[in-house]
Amino acid sequence: MTMMTTTTMTAEVRVTARARIVGWMLLLVGLALAGSVAVTWSVLSARLDDRVDGELTHEASKLRSYARNAEDPATGRPPANASELLTDYLVRNLPDDYETFFSVVDGRAERRSAQQPPARLDRDAAFVARAARARTPAYGTAPSAAGEVRYAVLPVRVAGDRRQAALVVVQFRDIQRAEVTETSQVLGFTAFGALAVAGLVGWLIAGRVLAPIRLVRQTADQIGESDLTRRLVVRGNDDVAALASTFNRMLDRLESAFAAQRRFLDDAGHELRTPITVIRGHLELMDDDPAELEETRALLMAELDRMNRMVTDLIMLAKADRPDFLTVGEVDLADLTVDVVAKARGLGDRRWRVGAVAEVRVLGDAQRLTQALMQLAANAVRHTGDGDMIEVGSAVRDGTVLLWVRDTGPGVAPHDAGRIFERFVRGGRETRPADGAGPGDGAGLGLAIVASIARAHDGTAYVESPPDGGARFVLALPLRPAFVPWADDADADTDADAGTVVVPSPAGETRPGVEASGGVEASGGVEAAR
Repeated sequence: MTMMTTTTMTAEVRVTARARIVGWMLLLVGLALAGSVAVTWSVLSARLDDRVDGELTHEASKLRSYARNAEDPATGRPPANASELLTDYLVRNLPDDYETFFSVVDGRAERRSAQQPPARLDRDAAFVARAARARTPAYGTAPSAAGEVRYAVLPVRVAGDRRQAALVVVQFRDIQRAEVTETSQVLGFTAFGALAVAGLVGWLIAGRVLAPIRLVRQTADQIGESDLTRRLVVRGNDDVAALASTFNRMLDRLESAFAAQRRFLDDAGHELRTPITVIRGHLELMDDDPAELEETRALLMAELDRMNRMVTDLIMLAKADRPDFLTVGEVDLADLTVDVVAKARGLGDRRWRVGAVAEVRVLGDAQRLTQALMQLAANAVRHTGDGDMIEVGSAVRDGTVLLWVRDTGPGVAPHDAGRIFERFVRGGRETRPADGAGPGDGAGLGLAIVASIARAHDGTAYVESPPDGGARFVLALPLRPAFVPWADDADADTDADAGTVVVPSPAGETRPGVEASGGVEASGGVEAAR
C-alpha cells in the first residue's frame, strides 16, 4: 500500500504545470473542434435531407403539371391510358445523378428511366408491391443495395383507364451522404492538424510564460538560512511579474526576520554572558559571613535586575520588525509632550520643561512614542547633574513631525553621533550614576529601542549638538495628520518661537520662562519646578 501511494505521488509530481496547462488546452480545443465537425456534419446532413425531400416534391409538381397538359405527339390528343402517360413522362424527363424513375402499372414495374441506377429497386418485388398499394402520394425510406434511399410514390389515374398506375421517384440518399461524410472527414483531419500545431505552439508559449515561475522555484531551492540575498528579476506588469514582486517582498521579510533572529541570539549571547559570569563568580566565592552574604545578595539582585531589563529590551527589539509592533491611532502631540514631561520628573532632580509644542493630531502609536521619549529622558538624566535643564518638545516642519529631548549635559562626540543608536553601543558621554538609572541602564539598548520605534513609524532618530552645549536627541517622523488640525495654520507648524506650555510642579508652583530649544527665547514660557 505504501509503495503504491509513493508511486502515485511520484507520478503526480512528474506531471509539470506546463504539461497540465497544455493538456487541458488541447482537451478543450479538441472538444471544440470535434464539436464543430459534428455540428458541420449534422448541418450538412440536414441540408441533404431537405434537398432530397425538395427533389421529391419537385418531381410530384412536375408530374401533375405534365398530366394536365400531356398530349400524344402523333394525334395531338391526351394519352389514352396511364401507361402511355407515364412512358411519355419517363422519355421526356431525365433523372439527376443519384436519382431514378420507374413506373408501376397493375402491380408490376413496367418502365424505368434510361440511366443505369446504382441499385435496381424496380426488381425488388417487395418494394414494387408496396408502391403498387399506394392510392395517395406516399413518401418514405427503404433499404437497397446502394444503401438507404428516399422515395416518393405518385399515383396516376386517366379517365377511362381502370388500371392502377404510379410513378416511383427514388433518391439514393446514402450515396449523396457519402459526400457529406467525406467533407466532414477532411474537416476532421484539418482540425487534427490544427490541434497538433496548437499543442506545439501552446507548449512553447507555456514554457515562456512559466519561465519566471520555474525561476521562483529554482531560487527557492537555492535559498537557505545562510543566504537570503537572492532576488528575482521582475519584467513586465502582468500576473507573473506580480508574483515575482510578491516573492521578492516575502524574501525581504524573511531576510529581515532571520537577521533579527541572528542579532537577537548574538546580542543575548554576548551581553548575558557577563552578568552570568559575575553571578557565578560571586556564588563560588561566597562564604558564611552575614555581612558578605548581604553584600553578595544585593549585588546578585542588581545583576539579575539588569539581566531582566536587558532581556526585556532584547525581546522588544526583536518584536520591532513585526507588523503588529505598533498600535496605530490618533496622537495629540501637545498632550504627548506635556505627559512625557510630567512622567519624566520622577527620573531625577532636574529642571524639566516643555519646549515648543505642535498642536496637531497625527497617526501613530502613542505608547511607543512615549516609550521612546522616556528612554531619551532617562538617557538625559544619566548624563546630567542636579539642577541641569532637560527639555522635551515637539514641532511640525516641512511635512515632518519632530519630537526631541534636549539636555545641558556634556554632549555627544562627533564620532559617536552616528553609532550610538546601534545595539550595545555606549557613547563617550560622561555618565553620572549617582542620579539613578532609567530603563536599559548600562546595557546600550535604550537608544537602539528609540531608533527601532522611529523606524517602525517610517522615521529616523538622530542626535544634534546645540551651539550652547549639551545634546538634543530627535525623532523625525513623516507627518500623517489624523484630521484637520484644530489650531490655526500658523500654529500648526509649531516652531521654537511658539509659546512654551506651563507644567505644574508637585507643589503647583511655576517659575519664570527660560530659554527654549534652539537658543530662541520662548514667549511667556515657564518650566516645571521640583
